[in-house]
Amino acid sequence: MRPKKHREERIGAVEDRFAVFDGEGRLDIASTFGAGYKKLFYEFGCGKGAFCCALAQREPESAIVAVEKVRDVLLMAMEKAAAAEIPNLRFCNFDLEHACEILPPHSADAIYLNFSDPWPRKRHAKRRLTSPAFLERYKLILKEGGVIYFKTDNAGLFEYSLETFAQCGYKLNNVCRDLHADEKLSPGNIETEYEKNFTAKGFKINYLEATL
Repeated sequence: MRPKKHREERIGAVEDRFAVFDGEGRLDIASTFGAGYKKLFYEFGCGKGAFCCALAQREPESAIVAVEKVRDVLLMAMEKAAAAEIPNLRFCNFDLEHACEILPPHSADAIYLNFSDPWPRKRHAKRRLTSPAFLERYKLILKEGGVIYFKTDNAGLFEYSLETFAQCGYKLNNVCRDLHADEKLSPGNIETEYEKNFTAKGFKINYLEATL
């Protein structure tokens, strides 16, 4: 992706959308949102922000933290949230390999993984956000009873993820290979930009919920 024109100026205009960190570099939830929120949700790999913005608007009493490692993509999400004046959504810019160093332990009521890079080559499997290493990290971030919501259009990644979630001791619920055709699950679904594009082309969306 080409660097965004006037990137630093644009980031400066929306810098209040960044989450607040403490002196040790860990996300400070209380300083970021105050004490009024009822639940805390993370979206890992938020892209251009359509999903996290819609989720925050649908869940006004919950706090949403959207994480994206590509700074130019994150900028678009932050500008979208700022334009909509969404008060309960903040953003972080880091690689999820460092999630346990940055995010408070057992803080999340839910983690959303939407259309993560499938990294199709076998030698890159460890980079998948549903690889065993990442799933073990999520255990340290989720609260007891917390849920991981996972969506992908990639059938190979979905089958791989079914195996890794089970391997890591997660319980799977609402496993679905055509989310948009499911009368129970489809009404509550929030579409990402990517999802809208690919469903328009006839791709089926795979979905699951995982708990410990």
